[in-house]
Amino acid sequence: MISFAKDKTQAPDQPKDLLSLIQNKDAHIAIIGLGYVGLPLAINAALKGLHITGLDNDKTKIKELNSNKSYIEAVQDDQIAQVRKDKSFKASHDYSALKKADVIVICVPTPLTPHLDPDLSYVMRTCDQIAKYLQPGTLVILESTTFPGTTHDVMVPYLEKTGYKCNEDFYAAFSPEREDPGNPDFGTTQIPKIVGGENEYAKECATAFYKLFFDKVVPVSSTQVAEAIKLTENIFRSVNIALVNELKVIYDAMGMDIWEIIEGASTKPFGYMPFYPGPGVGGHCIPIDPFYLSWKAQEQGQDTRFIRLAGEINAKMPNYIVGKIRAALDEKKGIGLTNARILVSGLAYKKNVADVRESPAVHIFDLLKKAGADVNYYDPYEPKIPAMRRYPDLEGIQSVDFKSISKDNYDLILVTTDHDNVDYQHYAKTGLPIVDTRNVLERLGLQFDQETVIKA
Repeated sequence: MISFAKDKTQAPDQPKDLLSLIQNKDAHIAIIGLGYVGLPLAINAALKGLHITGLDNDKTKIKELNSNKSYIEAVQDDQIAQVRKDKSFKASHDYSALKKADVIVICVPTPLTPHLDPDLSYVMRTCDQIAKYLQPGTLVILESTTFPGTTHDVMVPYLEKTGYKCNEDFYAAFSPEREDPGNPDFGTTQIPKIVGGENEYAKECATAFYKLFFDKVVPVSSTQVAEAIKLTENIFRSVNIALVNELKVIYDAMGMDIWEIIEGASTKPFGYMPFYPGPGVGGHCIPIDPFYLSWKAQEQGQDTRFIRLAGEINAKMPNYIVGKIRAALDEKKGIGLTNARILVSGLAYKKNVADVRESPAVHIFDLLKKAGADVNYYDPYEPKIPAMRRYPDLEGIQSVDFKSISKDNYDLILVTTDHDNVDYQHYAKTGLPIVDTRNVLERLGLQFDQETVIKA
């Protein structure tokens, strides 16, 4: 491990007034990790006149940003051009910029290991860089989703290896990201911001920072509570999605339509909240966050049976969908999966976004290929499959031309992601069997042959 010990005799006699620097917009802010969370955060802060340095190891991202190009749909090219022209934002891969930072925000991935344990390697490597340049009086905020206790028990002790002490020489806080990509009603700064600090001053400073560009900030009693809030939000969704996915399988076996049942249940004005089934769960949060709490709970001798079961149900959905495809090909075309020509419509994990992280559609695509099917996909948001750790063999496969989707070229269409800008009526007109995991054809009121559409 790198030695971080600092000469504390070099610390200033009078520590900087961090709170005043923040409130007066004189603080220098460093945001580490310019992905789906970090870049929108950085640009929104810069648009409010804060001094932002965005740091990322990916030199391609830095080059694009310094050419006023955005690689994330939530951030527009003209916004980047504006904040660069105003000199309120600059992008770099040189971490020595942390020397001048008054506030450092960590927005790096927190994935799972192959054994479904928390992988904090990105956070720890980031802390390595912070420790090299950490200055007295700096506030370090972790935004990466993680288990309760990460800030207090992992990040703070690691940074204290510098010789500086938390709450004396530097401050720490946790504020979970709450992004909903593709949602036009709730952008980054419109979603209330949860903030917990390692002490009251850290919470006050972090709250003041986020208040400069968020509509609403919600302080809570500790970093552990803030960490638990984020997990609770996504576990709530995971469990309820698992419930309707399991009901889908049960009601299908009974010859009933889960979508009609949910629509009917939704007419009750109290005591019910609709969730909808699908081919599985995706994105960085819902498939991952429950395992963070499960891992931490085991440390306390607690068993998260209910949460773990929900994860197992959702994880089985791709295989269930493949089974529905197999049955549809046999019934409608008299063929098996081997060499069957299948078009997967939508690879993104949710509609109207270019994000395939943990997408069940990619998992299904991979399962179909391994079963011997001839698989292509169409996704207007994802022209090419990016590099993915779990699916290295799929990298570089390109989306087909929509005009090529016809009865001559395919045996079946699978709808996995219901992007709004897809002509689903065209799918219906092909006469091909359509396995619809999102009920999109009926939901849009399209004309189609009931015998060719299989809800799954």
